[in-house]
Amino acid sequence: MIIKTTELKRSFEVGSETVEAIKGINLEVQAGEFLAITGPSGSGKTTLMNIIGCLDTPTSGEYFLNNKLVNELNENELAGIRNKEIGFVFQSFHLLAKNSALDNVLLPMKYAGTNIDEATVRAKHVLDQVGLSDRMNHGPTELSGGQQQRVAIARAMVNKPSILFADEPTGNLDSKTEGEVMGLFKELNEDGQTIIVITHEKNIANQSKRIINIKDGLIESDTRI
Repeated sequence: MIIKTTELKRSFEVGSETVEAIKGINLEVQAGEFLAITGPSGSGKTTLMNIIGCLDTPTSGEYFLNNKLVNELNENELAGIRNKEIGFVFQSFHLLAKNSALDNVLLPMKYAGTNIDEATVRAKHVLDQVGLSDRMNHGPTELSGGQQQRVAIARAMVNKPSILFADEPTGNLDSKTEGEVMGLFKELNEDGQTIIVITHEKNIANQSKRIINIKDGLIESDTRI
């Protein structure tokens, strides 16, 4: 089991009030799953992603990642997990404008201290995986939106993460490019990659193999397709 949460809760202080964003979530995810976490704005889905993506910590409850209790890790250990165990793809591609596609993909490995020759071979491999071997020396301004998102996916994949998170990954794309990006996620999942998509769009959620619907900070439904 790659993810297990037990009575996970997260609250925020807003002025003099306490807002409970998630209210006791129990979730199990097996390695190799392709699931969507969905729900309306304010439902708690992004807060849940931030916790299981090690960007935030719960107020109470337990979170195990690869059988390791994340609650007990310090900030340096969490940073190491974010760099090596977890890949993120966002709606805004977050590419460095002055860097080539290859240099953007190399970044996580530079942070991890990977040998530059080994890193370059790996970066070229993942760019080939996402169909951009002929565009690796182009900068973001020379790439279409779909190509930029493919670079972002390659960058998220380059350290061979246990989990790939995609937060509204097609929000800035037209319907044709949206289909291409979701097709790429399906291919990666078929190769064994665990993928969790956060979306409010039903047509995106329906392309996963499991849909978890969050409402008012709780899991309202958990459906396998």
